[in-house]
This record gives sequence, structure tokens and C-alpha cells, in this order.
Amino acid sequence: MEKGNDKTRIICIGAGASGLFFALNCADEGHEVILLDSNQKVGRKMYISGKGRCNITNDCDTREFIKNIVRNPKFMYSAINRFKPEDTIAFFNEHGCPLKTERGNRVFPVSDKSADIIDCLFRECKKAGVKIRFGKTVKDIEKKDDRFVVKCEDETLVCDKLVIATGGKSYASTGSTGDGYRFAEKFGHEISELKSALCPIKVKQIIDRDMYKLTLKNVTLSAKNESFDKKIFGDLEFLPGSLTGPIALSLSSLINRVGNVSLSLDLKPALDEQTLDKRILREIEKDPNKNVSVLLDALLPKSFQAFFVKYARIDTKTPLHSFSRTKRMELIHALKAFPFTYDGLEDIDKGIVTSGGVNVSEIDPKSFESKLCKGLYFIGEVLDVDAFTGGFNLQCALSSGYSCALEMKKAL
Repeated sequence: MEKGNDKTRIICIGAGASGLFFALNCADEGHEVILLDSNQKVGRKMYISGKGRCNITNDCDTREFIKNIVRNPKFMYSAINRFKPEDTIAFFNEHGCPLKTERGNRVFPVSDKSADIIDCLFRECKKAGVKIRFGKTVKDIEKKDDRFVVKCEDETLVCDKLVIATGGKSYASTGSTGDGYRFAEKFGHEISELKSALCPIKVKQIIDRDMYKLTLKNVTLSAKNESFDKKIFGDLEFLPGSLTGPIALSLSSLINRVGNVSLSLDLKPALDEQTLDKRILREIEKDPNKNVSVLLDALLPKSFQAFFVKYARIDTKTPLHSFSRTKRMELIHALKAFPFTYDGLEDIDKGIVTSGGVNVSEIDPKSFESKLCKGLYFIGEVLDVDAFTGGFNLQCALSSGYSCALEMKKAL
């Protein structure tokens, strides 16, 4: 069993966004920080975030940011105020990784390479003196007296402070296997039920192959049942048997605990029915001898039309001069409320983040220390905190790591 020296020894399990940022902000000459990860590289999950570009934060103010946290936003209020999106932007710009802001205030590295974000964090950890040990799968944790015994496959380490930054259960291939929940339960913590979040929404309609690369821009996706009614505006994409893209992913985080819902898509959210009818009439007046297919060309992307016609039951061969008001209203209704048959959410492993986790009522929101076990901390996705897509989840990870580091250093 390896023992520490006279310095306070801190072990952080997990070298993702929260673990890396905790370690580089906590390390100094007064104590020893060791970062353990089961992978051979740091930030494995970050490599695939933002479609490989790493949407590191969202350039909005604190009030707007908190609105985009789905579960337990009040718990994150202190940490987000302590390390804001603007602080994240300043950090990377000042440490050799320039950032840019795109549509929806999404922030990416100028290079469009997630590796640059990860390399920056790794580099700063090394500069700060963090000891990073790869290929370390933690099998068990015990507390003996005031210290923690961390049992890996090939060695046992002892530390004074222990930080759990193991992530959730989504994308298990990146190392997010849910071990953090097991460790938390061992010390008496409650785990809120785990659900898929920011994941594709399965539908029963057969998605045409032509639609796999289609993006419907500026549309509104709605979900409702007897007690639930939410809609999200933005871009929608398609996969075999499911809806994806920003609005579907965000909506999934709202419906993962509400049971069955009715889904509908407003393809023309900027136009009410009356305005849309006037536009259709103008198109008809241009050439009344053409068929309805010409009208659809003016209203919808070509690769979406066959799917739309099939499920909205529109006869494209009808001459426009015979396209009655009743038929126009049917078309307008389909454009404003195109139905999808909900078939559940994709498995938790396909979610960008995990909904649920360590019950935050048992965690101090400033230090992220366990209220049940002194010296034990939880940061990042292992907590019951998740947010919409757009850089909000990674910012939560960074802010929790930073706040934990700051409070721990004060206490040492």
C-alpha cells in the first residue's frame, strides 16, 4: 500500500472536464494532487462532444445559463456565478486555445478541434504539477480513520481528500461506466433514477434514407400529454427510426420522466395559419395548372417531401386549380402540426449526458463536499444535474471542478 508524504494528498478519480479542471486549479506546492483515469488519454468523452469540435460553453449571462439547466438549477447557482462562461472563454483564450462564438452563443475552439481543448487542459495540469496516472481502474474505496483507501487493479493508494469525477453512464466506451454511483452508494448517498438525456427520440415512422443528412432549420418540435406541454425551436435532424439534432436532443431531456407523449412538428413556426394560407394562394395564382408537387417545392426541402406526403396523405398530383380550401387547410395543418408517433428514447448509452445521479441535497453546493462523509467530493456529471445542449453541460463540469478546488484549497 502506497503512503503519502507530509503533504496533503488529494486523489481525483476521472480525468474528464470536471476532473481536469479541478486538478489544475487545486494543485500547488502545499499538497499533492493525483488524477486517476481508466483510459490511456484524458478527456475521452470530450473528444466526441460537439461532433468532434467540443462546444465548451455557452456565451450567455448567468441568469440565462441557469434557465438552461434542466435538473437542479438552483444547486449550480453558486458554482456558475463563481466561474462563469465568460471566465471559461478567458481561460482558454489566455492559455493558448483561442475560442469563437457561433449561432446560439455556442462556443468552440477556433480550430474546430476538440483535441485543442483537451490538450490545453492536460498541458495546464502538467504545469501545475498534477500527477496523472492512466489505465487506473478503481475497484473499491474505503475510509479508514480520516483517510481514504483507493484500491486499483494493480495497486492501492491512500489519500486525505477524495474527489469523484467519474461522469455518468452515457457513452460507456469513453469510460463512463457508472462506477461513481457505486462509490457514492457505498458511503450512503442516494442515487436519483438514471435516465437518457440529450439523446435521439425514437419514432414509429420509417425515416427515408434521403433524410439522414437533412437538417430542417428553424422549426418547432412539441411534446405533450395530459399534464405536460413543451416546445423547442431550432434545428432538427434525422436518424434511422429517430429524431435528433439540437431541438430533439433538448426535448429528450424534458420528456425522459413524463411517460408517453404526442409529438408534432411545426415546419413554419414564423407563420400563423392565415398568413400561411395567403402564401399558398399566391403560389397557386402563379400557375394554377401545375400540380400540388410544385407547391411543396416552394414550401419544403426536396428530401423531406416524400416523407411528408406519405404521412400527411397529400395528393401531389392534384392540379392547383382544383386544390380546394378544405385541402389547403389539411396541408396547412400538416405543415403546422406534422405528427410523429413517439416510441420512447434511445438507451442511456446513446445520450450525450446522463439525467439523474448523486442526490444534490446531500452535497454542499459551494465545496461539492459530501454532507455524509467528510473529505469526499462529487463533481461533474456524476451529480444529479443535467442541462440542454449548447455548451451548458461542459460549463457545469468546469464550474463544479473550479468551485470544489477553490473551497478545498481554502480548507487545507
